[in-house]
Amino acid sequence: MKISNFLIPFCFLISLQIAFAQDQSPYTFKKPSANGTGKVYMGREIAHVMSFEGVEWLERNSRTQEENTNLALASLPLKSNSVVADVGAGSGFYTFRVAKQIPKGKVYAVEIQEDAIAYLKKKAFEDSLANVEVIKGTAKEPNLPANSIDLAFMVDVYHELQYPQAYLAALSKALKPNGQLLLLEYKEEDPTVAIKPEHKMSVQQVKKELAANGFKLVRNGKFLPLQHFLLFEKTNK
Repeated sequence: MKISNFLIPFCFLISLQIAFAQDQSPYTFKKPSANGTGKVYMGREIAHVMSFEGVEWLERNSRTQEENTNLALASLPLKSNSVVADVGAGSGFYTFRVAKQIPKGKVYAVEIQEDAIAYLKKKAFEDSLANVEVIKGTAKEPNLPANSIDLAFMVDVYHELQYPQAYLAALSKALKPNGQLLLLEYKEEDPTVAIKPEHKMSVQQVKKELAANGFKLVRNGKFLPLQHFLLFEKTNK
C-alpha cells in the first residue's frame, strides 16, 4: 500500500511535466504531407531534408542560368577578408565560389550528412582551397565558433531545419555583433516556380519566423528569377 501511494503522485507529477513541456514547445504536429515531416513551426510544415543523393541536381549544368547564381554571388555582402558560413553546404556549389571571392577570408562549410562532408573535404583538397573548413553540425546547431562570422547564408536550406528556433539561436551566437544572415528560398508566391510546395517559402513567412528569433530584414532582393534574396541582421547585438 505504501509503494502504491507513492507511485500515484509520482506518476501524476511526471505526466504534468510532460504536458508542460509539450505546451512550451514551439512545434506542433499533424499528418505529414507528401514532402513534409508533419512538424509545424509558426504555421509552416517543416520539409524533409534533401538527401545528398541529389548531388547531381545541385551540380547540374543548367543551375547557373536557371537560378542566376552569378548574380546571387555578386550580391553577397563580402569583403576580401570576410569570415562566412555556408550552412547546409551540400555539394559546395556556393562554398567554393565564395572561397575564391574572399582569398584573405574563410568559409566554413557546415553539413550534417556524412557523405556530403566527405565530398566537401575531398573537393576542397583537390581545388587547393585552404580557406575552406568543413564543419559537422547537428540538427540543432552549426557548431561554429562564437562571435566569429560576418555572414552566414543558407541556400534553399532554412525550410528544412528540423529545429529552426534552436538553430537560429546558435547562429546568432556565432555571428559577430554586426553579422548578417542571408536566406535564399524558392518563391512560394510564384506558382510558376516548379518546386515542391514544402520546399518553397514566402517573404511574409520568413520575416515572421526570423523576427521571432531576433533578426530583422534589411534587404529584400527581388532580382533572382526563382528565389528570394533575404538579408537579415541581429536585433540583439
